[in-house]
Amino acid sequence: MRNVIIVGSGPAGHTASIYAARANLKPLLIEGLARGGIPGGQLMITNDVENYPGFPEKIAGPDLMKAFRDQSVAQGVDIITDDVHRVDLSERPFSVWTGDGEHHRSRTLIIATGAQAKWLGLESEAALQGRGVSACAVCDGAFFRNQDVVVVGGGDTAMEEATYLSGICRHITLVHRRSEFRASKTMQERVVKNPKIKLAYDSVVEEVLGVDKGEVVGARLRNIKTEEVTVVSATGLFVAIGHTPNTDLFVGQLDLHDNGYIRTRPGTTHTNVPGVFACGDVQDFTYRQAVTAAGSGCMAALDAERWMALHDPH
Repeated sequence: MRNVIIVGSGPAGHTASIYAARANLKPLLIEGLARGGIPGGQLMITNDVENYPGFPEKIAGPDLMKAFRDQSVAQGVDIITDDVHRVDLSERPFSVWTGDGEHHRSRTLIIATGAQAKWLGLESEAALQGRGVSACAVCDGAFFRNQDVVVVGGGDTAMEEATYLSGICRHITLVHRRSEFRASKTMQERVVKNPKIKLAYDSVVEEVLGVDKGEVVGARLRNIKTEEVTVVSATGLFVAIGHTPNTDLFVGQLDLHDNGYIRTRPGTTHTNVPGVFACGDVQDFTYRQAVTAAGSGCMAALDAERWMALHDPH
C-alpha cells in the first residue's frame, strides 16, 4: 500500500515526487515509456531551455529532466520505468496496473501525464524537431530574434503564436489550409492588421527544408486550390495546430473539459474524485510551460498531503 502514486515524469511529476518525499509520504513515481521509450515529458525533445529559472547559460531539455530525476532519486522517491495500462478510481485505495501486469494500490493518486503537441506528420518535420521546428513559440521564440519564421495553424493558438512572434521575429508567414481562420474574430483582426505577418491561405506545408544541414532553412508550401508550389525562407517553423492531453486512462473516471483536459477545482489540483489530483499540462491548456507545470506539481503534493491528514491519517 502506497500513500501516493505519481503517474508521469515531466516537471510536474518530479516536483510532486520531491515534495511528497520531503513530506515523508514515500511516493512511487511511475515514469512511463512514452516517446520511444524515453521518460521525461516534452522537454526530452527540446534542445535548449532558456526560460527555466536558475540556468542563465541555458540548459538542454534532456539535461534539465535528468536533474529533476536525480533530485527525485536523492530524495528517496521510488521510480518504476514502465507505462500505466489501467487505473481504477472507483474506490479507495486506488488501483494502478503497469505494463508488466504489476498491481499497485495507493491512498492518493497524482496525475502528471502531460500532453503532446499535434504535428503535421512530415518526415522532415520530425527530423528537425528541436532544430528549428517547435510547437511552442513562448518556449523557443527567442532563439529566432530578428529572423524569419513560419507558423502553421488557423485557430486561436496559431494567432497567439504568430502575434507573440511578431514582437521578436522579423517576419512571420502564417500558413492555413483553409480560406478562413477558425480563430476568434478579435484574434483574426489582430493578425490581419499586423504588418509583420503574411497570410498564406489554402496552403499546406509539404516539406520543411534543411534536413541535410540539420537546421531549418525554409518550407515548401502548396496551395491546395491552385496547386502552386512556393518556397518560403525561414529559420524556424512553429506548428500550432493544438495539443492532445494524455488522458485516455481517465475517460469515464474523471471529469474532463470538452477538449479532453482533466478538470480541476479552480485554484487547486483537486479532481472530482476525492484523493485524486492532477497537475502539469494534463490539466493546463492555457500556459503549458515547464515552470508552471513544476509549480502545479508542488501544489498537487501539498494538496495530497493535506487531504490525507484530514481524511486518511495513518
